[in-house]
Amino acid sequence: MLKDINLNAMNHFEAVARLGGISKAAEELGVSPSAVSQQIRQFEQQMGVRLFKREKRRLSLTLDGERLFQTTTQAFRMMRDVRSAIQRQRETRHFILRVSPSFAVRWLSPRLKSFLELAPNWDMRIDAAPDFSDFETEVVDLDLRYGEGGWTGLHEEAVVHDLVLPMCSPGYLEELHTLSDDPIGQLRQARLIDSVKTHYRWDFWLARHGIMGERMIYPMRFDRSSMAIQLATDGAGVVLESTTLALNELERGALVPLSTAFEAIRFPAYWLVSPARHTSRRIVRIFSDWMREEGAAHDARASALITGLGCRIREQRGRQLPGEEYLPE
Repeated sequence: MLKDINLNAMNHFEAVARLGGISKAAEELGVSPSAVSQQIRQFEQQMGVRLFKREKRRLSLTLDGERLFQTTTQAFRMMRDVRSAIQRQRETRHFILRVSPSFAVRWLSPRLKSFLELAPNWDMRIDAAPDFSDFETEVVDLDLRYGEGGWTGLHEEAVVHDLVLPMCSPGYLEELHTLSDDPIGQLRQARLIDSVKTHYRWDFWLARHGIMGERMIYPMRFDRSSMAIQLATDGAGVVLESTTLALNELERGALVPLSTAFEAIRFPAYWLVSPARHTSRRIVRIFSDWMREEGAAHDARASALITGLGCRIREQRGRQLPGEEYLPE
């Protein structure tokens, strides 16, 4: 049985056989040559066989010694490798974040370099996935979620507000102007691009602006905002979308508001979400502080852009029709 084997003596045997001599083994093990010799004698006595042949101050393995060495050196090498891996893992710190795909690509990625400079000794893994984490069964530090909040049993904090309004390319807007001077009339003639997973969709927005009962159709539906934004940029229609995700296109003029007659809806859209116990983790605190600063800077930049384009901003929490009480999604 394993408890009958002197592992210390086996370690000395493996070192002598691998290095080819007692002195080299003693140096590696940090003991005296006499201590190594004593361990080898004890090990041979325990095994009941000679493991080395001693010929004029030179050691060579016997057949039994060679068989034992092949097994022990492989075992000790595997243990050394595992020990090194464990040590490296302890020295390397990990941060796992889950975030929606479009937000990850369009908003988070261009800003990540500054966060990595704040946490240079951390390994970061980002899961760009539409599904929320199950913190009880998955190894995830933090979610950066899109929604209106209210996740039961979890700590949540809004860090980025969104501004939603109808947008299209300048070329497509010129086409609509040739059909009507009235923004509502333009909408009735427009091809509407529908982002099916956004908090505010065309059905709600049209009803909110009293455009109800009209035969409005959405020939193009996408479950990724980035695809809907790209199609609108290409001049294929009008999209009701996020200025958070389309900020670059708006700033360079590739997208423009359909009309300044329509307000931009502003609401808390992106949230840091985790079990309360995760908030004490150092990397979660570092990332949360960074997100608050980045979110505040983004909100100021987006609001200044939209008001600079002549649009008014309406603050809103939850979806609400004119004259109605708060309607949670």
